[in-house]
Amino acid sequence: MHPTLSNSPHRKALIAGGGIAGAVCAIALHKAGIEAEIHEAFDRGADGVGAYLTLGVNGIDALRVVGIDALSLGGFDTPRMALHLSDGSLLAEFDNGPRRTDGIVARTIKRSDLYQALRDEALRRGIAVHYGRRLADARPEPGGVVARFTDGSQARGDLLIGADGLHSRLRGIIDPKAPQPSYVGLLNVGGYARGVPVDVQPGTMHMYFGKRCFFGMILDPQGEVWWFANPAWPKEPRRGELAAMGDEAWRERLLAMVADDDTPAARIIRGSQQMFSPWATHDMPHVPVWHRDRMVLIGDAAHATSPSSGQGASMAIEDAVTLARCLRDEPSIDSAFVRYDGLRRDRVERVVAQGRKNGSGKAPGPLGRWMRDGILRLVFAHNDGSVPKTMRWIYDHHISWERSAV
Repeated sequence: MHPTLSNSPHRKALIAGGGIAGAVCAIALHKAGIEAEIHEAFDRGADGVGAYLTLGVNGIDALRVVGIDALSLGGFDTPRMALHLSDGSLLAEFDNGPRRTDGIVARTIKRSDLYQALRDEALRRGIAVHYGRRLADARPEPGGVVARFTDGSQARGDLLIGADGLHSRLRGIIDPKAPQPSYVGLLNVGGYARGVPVDVQPGTMHMYFGKRCFFGMILDPQGEVWWFANPAWPKEPRRGELAAMGDEAWRERLLAMVADDDTPAARIIRGSQQMFSPWATHDMPHVPVWHRDRMVLIGDAAHATSPSSGQGASMAIEDAVTLARCLRDEPSIDSAFVRYDGLRRDRVERVVAQGRKNGSGKAPGPLGRWMRDGILRLVFAHNDGSVPKTMRWIYDHHISWERSAV
């Protein structure tokens, strides 16, 4: 007989990882009446670290469920997307998520600003956050679980939630045979450019299917251009290989890759005052085991998706809220984990597959590019400016906090 959280004398959840998934999970558990404690591997917050991301309307809706207004997180609204070919011609423009009566639209935000806002909200709600605690090992014990960290400390709770990302330690503890992340053949690099004129309106994400490199950019309301690029890199880079090349070397490499495109990419890259270091793109197509004993995975630890899906952060947020709801409503920890797996697995694995499909057309060879451009023209020939019907299932998802998860 598994103990229920409601009958536990402590009702305490340990969370390994203080990023988006971990912070939102702690906040959602707090709302559910369950104590949460975050253990973050890095020795400080993520202030100033990382690039930017876009929260889909489904992710913003899930944040609202636990009392977080996306407008309070910083960033700016991103209600539209536009796709272009390498000659600059407009392929299609459509809503970045369905038009909703509650006014929610997608929002683009610097990752570090989102981390800081979520951390501050967790602290405001009285949630403990411990830094410098990278998970080393974990094991169940009678009535709970013990987590041990590389700094020699340990913590005890009723359950342990792995929000420790793509290279999750807890994933291997739960299942020593768990798969490793899969490299998808693309890199991510980007930056910020001020003073570079672009003939676009703020709030529309413009993406260009270049001849040798996929490029995306958006103008923020203050006139700064936020951009990213996905250069092909067939062999997975070795540890430290990309960083060793340096920003200026990367700038020249990217300029060479976009030189044959009639797009704003070259001007923006050349005029960027800040570039972030490139990183390899991975996903986790299928992780067979998400939970064992009193341990469970959420976010990228369970199902990392390529940035090409535009849904990594939103999937992590949905996971966090759903898990908290299941722990609130199910009669035992084990049944809560089973219910959570059942509610999330099909959806997130479908999103991962969609992300991989989106990424596969970003850097084809000459013949593949010709075929890709022809298919894209056919697909978007009759687009009416709304979200493509094949994508609506991603955005229409809603978690009802008031209804029981059972």
